[in-house]
Amino acid sequence: MSIDNQLNLSQKLAEIIQQPELITQLSITKLSAYLQLANESYRAGNAIITDAEYDFVLMAELIKRDPNNPLISRLEPEAGVTGKTIALPEIMLSTEKVYTYVEIERWLQRIKKAAHNLNINFNKLTFKVTPKLDGYAAFDDGHILYTRGDGNKGTDISRVFKRGLQVATGGERGLGAGEIVVSKSYFKQHLASVFDNSRNFQASVIKEKTLSLEAKQAITTGAAVFFPFALLPNWCGNATELLADFEAIIQQIWHKIDYDVDGVVLEVTEPTIKQHMGATRHHHRWQIAYKENLATAVVKILAVTPQTSRSGRVTPVAELEPVRLSGALLQRATAHHYKMVLEQGIGAGAEILLARSGEVIPKIEQVLTSVTAEIPTNCPSCEDELYWEGDFLKCPNTLACPAQISQSIEYFFRVLANNDGFGAATIAKLYAHNVRDLATIYALTQIELIEFGFGAKQAENLIAELTRSRTEIIADWRFLAAFGVIRLGQGNCEKLLSHHALETVFALKVTEIVAIDGFANTSATAIIQGLRLIKPVFDKIYALGFKLQITPTITASQSEHNLAGKTLVFTGAMQQGTRAEMQQQARALGAKVATAVSGNTDYLVIGNNVGAKKLQAATTKGVTIISEAEYLNLLKV
Repeated sequence: MSIDNQLNLSQKLAEIIQQPELITQLSITKLSAYLQLANESYRAGNAIITDAEYDFVLMAELIKRDPNNPLISRLEPEAGVTGKTIALPEIMLSTEKVYTYVEIERWLQRIKKAAHNLNINFNKLTFKVTPKLDGYAAFDDGHILYTRGDGNKGTDISRVFKRGLQVATGGERGLGAGEIVVSKSYFKQHLASVFDNSRNFQASVIKEKTLSLEAKQAITTGAAVFFPFALLPNWCGNATELLADFEAIIQQIWHKIDYDVDGVVLEVTEPTIKQHMGATRHHHRWQIAYKENLATAVVKILAVTPQTSRSGRVTPVAELEPVRLSGALLQRATAHHYKMVLEQGIGAGAEILLARSGEVIPKIEQVLTSVTAEIPTNCPSCEDELYWEGDFLKCPNTLACPAQISQSIEYFFRVLANNDGFGAATIAKLYAHNVRDLATIYALTQIELIEFGFGAKQAENLIAELTRSRTEIIADWRFLAAFGVIRLGQGNCEKLLSHHALETVFALKVTEIVAIDGFANTSATAIIQGLRLIKPVFDKIYALGFKLQITPTITASQSEHNLAGKTLVFTGAMQQGTRAEMQQQARALGAKVATAVSGNTDYLVIGNNVGAKKLQAATTKGVTIISEAEYLNLLKV
């Protein structure tokens, strides 16, 4: 990527973070590009956004829309090192991050469940809390110092020890994972005028180029060290003690050392529990990082602006005096719904306590000085008279409200996730030229788009993307979800289509939907009404010949199959069909299919040329390993 392109992307990402709702308008391709850019910039010492913005906006959006995207489970490599990669002595994983006490309680409940399954007294388990260093991750086996790399393979950077780098606290080499760090007080006094931040300094220490005099001096004085996690100061105690004095423990450990720390790491120390809980491809389940991103400010509201969503709900958005919180300039906050506005007196002139805690979209924590709220009577988009539905104001003009129409079209293309170019700006331009439904969009020609004011190349690309969206294979549940039926999100669509074929869902009765586990009467009624509303446009779009991957339907007899409810992982080359075909067949019998072995896996089904890693993981976790032939025999039972 050229420097100019990178700068443009960086500036655009910074702008998007100021208006997080724009994230939903990005294609999967662009969202992935921004994630990679943000990660590379952070690891190079030039962070564009905060950790919370990366986790809770960019990554959270990717997880919601494309949960199987490889970026989600990939371990982010450290930057700044090139060279031949070599296998690490032990796998180095990242750490799952949480931002609230409630999430820590949930993690402890998972530990408690594991202890119960192993017949271990949870109350006697020991938990350890250590600082979460914000340095350059590496692994020292006593002979070689490796970068973390992708978690499996790293690069030899043993040269840093030859340059005089010492192990922290006078420790010996060979203590495993740790991080290269530099004293905060030393950096501020001696290095801040030379390096933009400590990550820039750390990157300079491990690079092959000659060290600067300032870096050499930092190493010589012992200000820069390799700090093995095993030598970190810690607190140890049981779960009751941890929860009873949580804040004091966190603060004590957080500020224990004079190095950059961005949280604390909590882990259970019992080896049996660790082995049982295992790990994802990204992090250990027996370990968790607690981070704070709490920032508040008293700010005045300039105005409350109503915005109509695709569902017709009118959401109040508080326009604020600009304020900077956690490094971001904020000018808007959600007020959730107009009942809140009415009851709390939110309006122009009101003073509020604005908060960001592990989130990017700020929230109104408290109204400090209230005013008489102004409640809109008409839709800001179509002027139809609004009505109350519970806490919300709604626009009834479902078929002709510009905001509802435009956002529904945007939502369709966003959920399909197999096209680019049909964001807010494109949809607005089409709407201005009376293109206001999906069928008309799919019938557009390049000449028409040029007449609407699109450039020739842009028009060509848009037509190509429309073709792509129809010809690329897409799951039928995703296709149905794109029409935006209330109570019928992607998960519910997949569940519904695992019991009823797509062509039959419009004829379903409430009782047939309620019969599916997870659907209540209220939801089923809303789904029936929603399906009735979308059927005319669905029929037109479905007739265009989208390539749909059909969700296998579970029959009554299949739901009683001995594999129903079991979790399977397939690995290796299969003889009786492709792995994808076997996975689809297993799902049709009610089985759950995973791609990685975990403590919850029931069977690892192996074909030819199986990698040792999954076999080892299955053996370690007590997972039953069966051959393809044994699996086929299970199908007959």
